Amino acid sequence: MASEDDERPDPAERRAAIERIIAPLDANMPDAGDFGFEAIQRLGNPVPMLVQNDGEGWLELWLEPFGQDYWLRPGEAVYVTSYGVWNDHPFETVHEPGRLTVWATSWFATVADRDGNEFPPGARRDADG
Repeated sequence: MASEDDERPDPAERRAAIERIIAPLDANMPDAGDFGFEAIQRLGNPVPMLVQNDGEGWLELWLEPFGQDYWLRPGEAVYVTSYGVWNDHPFETVHEPGRLTVWATSWFATVADRDGNEFPPGARRDADG
């Protein structure tokens, strides 16, 4: 019978997994200055991803790692753009009913409308009723 200790990851493996996640933050943070829309864009190396709501109801776009929420009306589209450096890939996505979660693996991303203007985060859905 396996003990509980046998199921735990090796401490070196756990540390490597943490370092893989933290390394982009360490690399990008000194150049970011702050978390503002323009400051993030100055990091360069933009990789945009189009997110479009083709459904009939509102779609919540949840941007990680900072937990920002954006609400897209039916037919609305935005660009989520990752900036700076990352390991392996710029985004990870998870779809759930009514929500798309996007993790920017660089830790720095913006959400913009099709014209490149900052798209507002927050409870936009509540404002529209």
